[in-house]
Amino acid sequence: DDGNTAYDLMIYQRYEVERIAHKAFQAARTRKKKVTSVDKANVLESSRLWRQIATQMGKENPEIELEHVLVDTAAMKLITGPAWMDVVVTENMFGDILTDEASVLAGSMGMLPSASLGESTIGLPHEASVMGLYEPIHGSAPDIAGKGIANPIGTILSTAMMLRHSFKLEAEAATIEKAVDETITAGAHTADLGGTLTTRQMADEIIKRI
Repeated sequence: DDGNTAYDLMIYQRYEVERIAHKAFQAARTRKKKVTSVDKANVLESSRLWRQIATQMGKENPEIELEHVLVDTAAMKLITGPAWMDVVVTENMFGDILTDEASVLAGSMGMLPSASLGESTIGLPHEASVMGLYEPIHGSAPDIAGKGIANPIGTILSTAMMLRHSFKLEAEAATIEKAVDETITAGAHTADLGGTLTTRQMADEIIKRI
């Protein structure tokens, strides 16, 4: 190695793609019955496998509309017309980029929750529940740690997702989401949204509305 060459491998096994595609179709059944599969099948071999598997799963779920979109087109359409998307399934790197892009539409990365869902239901109170890791999409942001200016909404909405997916407490999850909506509508904003509230004050405003 002369230090002038670099390369990366993007390896996906069939079972890995099938697992996440299955999750996407599951989610679509409870939403608008549409799945958008994002890939780069005109360039990447891994994306060609991805599209092949997604197409097969689409045939197995005929009640769900499936569309394939190249990642560069998806990035453009996410800005120009985000309402066309509902459930989006894609590989890790594309998802990481599109998620941060989507956060701008909501006003801040501090607004968005996330869930990494597994298959296990061991020890959970409902047969349809799943184990999951719930967290806001942003990182730990050490540059603002302890300053009281972070937006807590992503964390709070992640808790709502936990109640919905791992504990099947839909009413409780919806209550939290409604309180967040009402708080934002009322004009209560942290600094990232152009407001003056601290992290604690923003959380208190949401708690008041639950």
